[in-house]
Amino acid sequence: METLFQSSSLVQRARWLIRLRWAAIAGLASATFVASKIMHVGLPVSHLYVIAAILLFYNFVLFDLMRYVTWGGRVASPTKVSQTITFQISADLIILTVILHFSGGIENPFFLYFVFHMILASILLSTLQSYLQATFAVLLFGMLILLECFGIIAHYPLSGFVVHNHYRDGLFVFGTFIVFTTTIYLVVYMTTSISKQLRNQQQELADANKLLKQKDQLKNEYVLRLTHDIKGHLAAIQSCLDIVVDQMVGPLNEKQMDLVERAYQRAGKCMNFIAALLKLTQMKLSGRLDKVNFAVRHMVFNAIAAVERRTTKKNIALSYEIDSSLDEMYGEPVLIEECLTNLLFNAARYTPEKGRIDVKVKNEGDTVLVKVSDTGIGIPEGEIQKIFEEFYRAENARKVERNGTGLGLSIAKQIIERHGGQIWAENNQGGGSTFSFRLPKSPRSS
Repeated sequence: METLFQSSSLVQRARWLIRLRWAAIAGLASATFVASKIMHVGLPVSHLYVIAAILLFYNFVLFDLMRYVTWGGRVASPTKVSQTITFQISADLIILTVILHFSGGIENPFFLYFVFHMILASILLSTLQSYLQATFAVLLFGMLILLECFGIIAHYPLSGFVVHNHYRDGLFVFGTFIVFTTTIYLVVYMTTSISKQLRNQQQELADANKLLKQKDQLKNEYVLRLTHDIKGHLAAIQSCLDIVVDQMVGPLNEKQMDLVERAYQRAGKCMNFIAALLKLTQMKLSGRLDKVNFAVRHMVFNAIAAVERRTTKKNIALSYEIDSSLDEMYGEPVLIEECLTNLLFNAARYTPEKGRIDVKVKNEGDTVLVKVSDTGIGIPEGEIQKIFEEFYRAENARKVERNGTGLGLSIAKQIIERHGGQIWAENNQGGGSTFSFRLPKSPRSS
């Protein structure tokens, strides 16, 4: 039900009807067998099994038809699919009437199943079409019970189940028909009202979501322009400070040098923050990746080389292990390398001296699994799910490194998810943490 209200796809609705019909076919065959063989109810069993077989064939035809109209990702004509849904419901009403005719008519309590069909029609069709289907159901059932009542068509009694010939009782037939008719129309009225409200709410949510996306687009464009301008100004400040720090414009005393160096360091941190924010915003706006086949080993070696200076400085043992069967994968090599480099820099930053960092790259058939494990400070359990959010930094990480941007892991998450992969983090039993990401290895698996 949720899928039907959340999806605007008529094809999905038509397929849903087909899936329900498989269950109905199984139910008809099972009910016929139980009633005749176990309950010993007198039924024209052969007729009912033939109807079940026809229904089975009919459903296979519809199943193949829906596969044909959507083959190769084709978009089916909404008008034709809508007509198919209308035809299915109408045909189901006719089949139900025929089943009732061969199984007791008005004496068969399964005539209440017309109500289920009305609910389906009210959910899947427009209000007008729903009332038309209700009228069709009333006409079918009315014709069946009147023709049997006046002996125009044969009546197949449920011998062993119903002992009275209610189908001949005019008052009973009339009363039942009135109750049936009012029930059918009330069900359609209530269901279409609820469906209409749900569709209106769905449309309102869709409109609100569209508006939010537009606002997010405007925000990203604004941030892009703003960060680009700030980056230009910071680059100019850094260039000026470079000259002063190198004492190219004259010597500085100790106090002056200390102040200038602190300003230079702060400018550098601001530059890193702006560069990360700019990269994240560009990624959000473009949504496109230039994917190619690239050598996995080369990418891993480049990432390790980028962080080796820091690990050497802190006497951190850095090891790597790459599956020998792993050669190439498909993706944007620069971005994936940057993601791994980011994870390695974080590991080096939060791992104390004489610690250890291990990189493992595994071939898992259609995917590549990359793990970066360290013996660092770990992640507070309550914050593991938050660390990939923009600007979020774990509490213990802020104590170790006060000036982090909180964007590195968010960028890594964007990169991995845009490749159709997953990224996650977990704490190690002996201390430290492991950051892992899994990526599809080829275009077919992405």
